[in-house]
This record gives sequence, C-alpha cells and structure tokens, in this order.
Amino acid sequence: MKFTAKQIAGLLDGRIEGNPNVEVHKLSKIEEGTAGSLTFLANEKYNPFLYKTNASIVIINKDFVLEKEIISTLVRVPDPYQAFSTLLEYYNTKESHEKGISQHVSIHESVVLDESCYVGEFSVIKKNTKFGKNVKIHTQVFIGEGVTIGAGSIILNGARILSRTEIGENCVIHPGCVIGSEGFGFAPQDDGTFKKVPQTGIVRIGNNVDIGANSTIDRATLGATIINDGVKLDNHIQIAHNVEIGSNTVIAAQTGIAGSTKIGKSCFIGGQVGISGHLKIGDGVRAQGQTGITRNIKDNEVLQGTPAFDFKSYSKSFIHFRNFPEIIKRLNQLEKEINGK
Repeated sequence: MKFTAKQIAGLLDGRIEGNPNVEVHKLSKIEEGTAGSLTFLANEKYNPFLYKTNASIVIINKDFVLEKEIISTLVRVPDPYQAFSTLLEYYNTKESHEKGISQHVSIHESVVLDESCYVGEFSVIKKNTKFGKNVKIHTQVFIGEGVTIGAGSIILNGARILSRTEIGENCVIHPGCVIGSEGFGFAPQDDGTFKKVPQTGIVRIGNNVDIGANSTIDRATLGATIINDGVKLDNHIQIAHNVEIGSNTVIAAQTGIAGSTKIGKSCFIGGQVGISGHLKIGDGVRAQGQTGITRNIKDNEVLQGTPAFDFKSYSKSFIHFRNFPEIIKRLNQLEKEINGK
C-alpha cells in the first residue's frame, strides 16, 4: 500500500516541508531508513540520524529546528510519536481485510456470526457463544462455551478463551493468551496434602483492553476477575483469581499479581513487579521494575525495591547500599582504634 506525503499530512493534520508527492510503501526505524520508507523522530537521542537517513518521509515535531540540509520530506506535527501511532492504526485497519469463515473450523450450530466476522483456520468455537460485529478470530483459537466477545475485538493466533469469559468491544488478545483458566486454589489438609478448591467464577474484560502474548488471567473462585476499560497488559503477565485492575492501568512484562488484589485506575506497573494477594493499590500508583509490593498502597505513590518503599527514599538509600562494604570497613577500623586505646 502506497501513501504520499500529502495523504499522510492530511491524515495527521500535519504540515509538509519538501516534496508533497513523494511516495512511501514501507515503514522503518530512522537509523535504517531507505528510499520509499516512512519513519519518525520523537527521541532527541536519534536526532543525528535525521541527517543520515535515506527515508523518503520523516514525521517530526512542528518546532524542530534543522541544523543542516536533509534529503527527506518532513511532515511536521505537534506530537510525532502519537502521530505515528495514529498512522499505524490506520495502516492496520486498511490491511485487515479478513472476512468470512474458513472451511477448516469447528463451530457449534448454536453460534451466530455476523457476516462482518472472520474465523481463521483450525479454530474451535463451542456452544452458546456470542459475537459482536467485526470480531476477528484468527487461526488455532479456542473459544469455550458461553463466551461473549464484543464488536471489533480481535483474538489472535493460538489464544484460549475459556468458558463464560466476557470480553468487551475493541479489545486485542494477543497470541498464546489463556483467559479464564482455573485459579490457583488449594486447601491444606490435616495429613499434609492439598485439596483443590473449585474455581467457579468468570473473567470479565472491559472495552479497549490489550492483553499481550502468553499472558494468563485466571477466573475467580466466586464472582469475577475484572480487567476494566482501557487496561494495557504486556506479554507474560499472570493475573490471579479475583484480581481487579482499574481502568487505563498499564502493566509491563513478567509482572505477577496474586489473588484478590485490587489495583486502581491509571497506574503504571513496571516489568517483573510482584504484588502479593489481598492488597489494595490506589489510583495513579507507579511501581518501578522488579518492585515487590507486600502492603496496601495509597493513591499516587511512586515505589521501588522489595519490600517496596518510596522511590525517592530508595534512590537516596541506594547510595548507601552501594557503599556498604566500605562503610563496614571504616567501622571496623574505628572499632580497632577505640579498643586499642
């Protein structure tokens, strides 16, 4: 698919600097740009590549001041990163033409699919499932009994959506996700063994949720595990039974959240964060990577370390952590001097 600079500027409400008729047919990183490619510049660390790139079109900040001549046509916008994301979304929409039902699928006779829906090869859809318009079920997907999927949602290759799971509109479930599997519940017995506690609840996912590849969300013991509107989950995340995640919270890869913890709205949780069970995490909380949260957290706290504590205190304390061997050495020397007297 080809775009001219004029078309791109029209989509982004941008201003052209250079040839409005130059065409692009592919995307590239700015340091790898070639003729016919489109790229963007949003991080000042990459400024030097602007003068070296062979990309035909570069999306750039409207106030960026050139230090020397360039060969690329510029499209100037208020926010290059946001503009490039908008363009990618448009591009994906144009590229996503999948419609119809493959002949190599297993769909229960009770399932009604709108003609706008797509089901790819070797997918399985069990009875009493319900789909909105423009739902895309890609190859080798399993959809269990009684699942509901809202309009415009996309379930990518190899995902497993288990019984009675509810997924809202315009969600994206990436490859390998397992949603609605049994939670980790075992009751200790007098003889030292463990008895399985049945997990009879569901998973309820809101609208505009994105769940990364190979992430898992367990169904509730009772009630629902809830992922609210606008939540964005990275790859390889574990959400345990009865967890609730507030709207527009973002969680990075390899984070694990234990059962029955409630996370507030608009939180930013870094990679490899561990969160204990039965906690309440406030709105607007920010947890740096590899933080271990073992207590309730108030609104807008910024955390780091294990057990987690205030980020600024952690940064100050880290200076002493790093110098601790030298501090011990000096204390031992002082002790010798005092005892010697």
